[in-house]
Amino acid sequence: MAHKEQRYPGDDKETKELAGQIERITYNDAESGYAVLRMSVKGYPDLVTAVGTIVSPAVGEVLNMRGFWTDHPKFGSQFKIVEYSSFAPSSIQGIEKYLGSGLIKGIGPSIAEKIVSLFGAEAFDILDTQPERLLDIEGIGEKKAAAIHEAWLEQREMREVMLFLQSYGIGTGYALRVFRHYGSASVRVLQENPYRLAVDIFGIGFTTADKIASSMGFSKESPLRIRAGVLHVMNELTRDGNVFVPIEKLTESASEILSVPAELAERGIEEARLSQELIIEWYTDIDGNDDCAVYLPPFHYAEVHSAKNLGSLMSAPFNGRYASPDIVIPWVQEELGISFAEQQTEALKTALKSQVMVITGGPGTGKTTLIQAIIKIRSARGFSIMLAAPTGRAAKRMAEATGHEAKTIHRMLEYTGNSAAGGDFMKDESNPLDCDLLVVDEASMIDQILFHHLLKAIPKGASVIFVGDVDQLPSVGPGNVLKDIIDSGMFPVVHLNEIFRQGEESMIVINAHKINSGEMPCLTDRCDGFPAKDFYFIEENDPDRALEIIIKLVTLRIPQKFGFDPVKDIQVLTPMHRGSVGTARLNSELREALNTCHGSKVQRMGRVLQEGDKVMQIRNNYEKDVYNGDIGTVLRIDGEDSRVIVEMDSGRISYDFSELDELIHAYAVSIHKSQGSEYPAVVIPIMTQHYMMLQRNLLYTGITRGKKLVVLVGTKKAVSIAVKNDKTRKRYTRFAARLKNCLNG
Repeated sequence: MAHKEQRYPGDDKETKELAGQIERITYNDAESGYAVLRMSVKGYPDLVTAVGTIVSPAVGEVLNMRGFWTDHPKFGSQFKIVEYSSFAPSSIQGIEKYLGSGLIKGIGPSIAEKIVSLFGAEAFDILDTQPERLLDIEGIGEKKAAAIHEAWLEQREMREVMLFLQSYGIGTGYALRVFRHYGSASVRVLQENPYRLAVDIFGIGFTTADKIASSMGFSKESPLRIRAGVLHVMNELTRDGNVFVPIEKLTESASEILSVPAELAERGIEEARLSQELIIEWYTDIDGNDDCAVYLPPFHYAEVHSAKNLGSLMSAPFNGRYASPDIVIPWVQEELGISFAEQQTEALKTALKSQVMVITGGPGTGKTTLIQAIIKIRSARGFSIMLAAPTGRAAKRMAEATGHEAKTIHRMLEYTGNSAAGGDFMKDESNPLDCDLLVVDEASMIDQILFHHLLKAIPKGASVIFVGDVDQLPSVGPGNVLKDIIDSGMFPVVHLNEIFRQGEESMIVINAHKINSGEMPCLTDRCDGFPAKDFYFIEENDPDRALEIIIKLVTLRIPQKFGFDPVKDIQVLTPMHRGSVGTARLNSELREALNTCHGSKVQRMGRVLQEGDKVMQIRNNYEKDVYNGDIGTVLRIDGEDSRVIVEMDSGRISYDFSELDELIHAYAVSIHKSQGSEYPAVVIPIMTQHYMMLQRNLLYTGITRGKKLVVLVGTKKAVSIAVKNDKTRKRYTRFAARLKNCLNG
């Protein structure tokens, strides 16, 4: 029997007042605050649908609303809320629904029923003033009673603050983050300086803070606005990988973004310098011209001291004493059961006489074999050896390849992860690492700040070997450390470019080297006499059709032919976030095809997470020991405790609902996010619509993430564009020049 939608009287835009109790929350976007509510309203026989922006709605809550009726073409009559006031329910049934809605951490439906059963209409007063009486309820001890009372008081204060924030256009998702950061001082902080939001709150940028400030009456030429805008531009340019910014570029960018004259931008830069928020330094560029560099203080300090510390390590007397290479090299070959090629032999000779050196090369060139030999020789001499890499996956791979323990750099340096204090490294110059030799893999991923902390902790006299592929994408963070060390010309560098036997039959390895040399990869069934067993190209011009092919590849064709698990083993990597084969669309389609468990869900920051989802961490969280690029699976969503449990390589990680902006769906991720990781199989769409991102090092990095299988889906023209484009975005850094200065006295 068809349901006939009940229609209510009144003109669509005629303002009405309505009061009702929330019975069901059909939809609620925590980021925007938009909600679809089903409400019981006196005088209406059926539940009324009300829509609008609501701060943390809870079942059982009473709303006095002002708005108007609309007629949705699909959902029928809806009351659109323009203004509302919120009240706690007074009926026993309403109180129980309200408490059991999940709004108060620690109170679920069963606890709510017990509270109301014992205290009735006095439940709210008990929670306010007599929380010790909760001990009368079976299953509630002192610790849980205290936690419930604290959560009750916090949510009450939080809702008051969030209503204020929402009046200035801050969605509930971000408002919650503001409240967690500033607490009861939130309103005062915003009234004094709303631009602090852009600095203090992850996810709230300068643009949002500027809108809030404007609505509060701050002028366009306010000194607070100009200085905040300058610092915003500096932070954005460092996110692009720059350690410093030329003053002309900073002035021009700030003037444009703030829509103010250049003189005001210059004044903002000078005020930031006087307040020690910026450092200005004159230097001479490679053409002999004087220029002016602007730094954020941490980057200036890191660059200067990294150069001094690396220079000191290089200048120290060599700590290794060995027999002649003619004796040592044959011995280690016999121990490892291998025979070195000439290039490897020369590299090993360099390693045996260098205090600091770099080993760089592409896949299959013998970097790992060389590290194994160095470890074997140094171990035989009684050296204490440490191995490290920037990410957990890279460290795990290093340990498996060498048989020697390897740690992430942060774990090795004993990062405290104390977010209240900003975090710190326990290992430094006063408490150095206990090693004679440090080998650091995936060194191209290390940014300038992390490199500074690493160098501080290396003991005087220790040897250091940096291993990496300088032709991959540079670090996500500011700097170009490995390239700068090489470009300085002050350190022994071994470039491995010969593909050894184990890589000769791999089309992944062969094609990676072709791309790196500016040649088109082999896109046919056979290449250089070898069948394409691990590298395939599927030509498709239409992006929507390419999307369909990728879905079939991941869900059916690759698992059936190669036996790979579609979620754990196969990773889709893409150059772009938007478009038919960008991360957003791919994740949506792959998630629908692969996650059929229909488990519990949670919606935060505009994203829906469900049990069974494949997710990626997108920020370094040292407190949890998870890092940008780590991939895991959502095991459990606990609505009562507002927590999500994710299985990562490092173990089970617990996230509060307010921390879920650190996770994104990972059925498909950007190639940039895949740095330092390796997957059994990768599928890469490469279309001409990606032309803005098609670069040689991007394609090279994507292909080298595949360990056993790589499949490209797209056009030969797009591949050609990427191979020919070897122009990478310039990063402003003076690290190479500082190294030269330090080592040249």
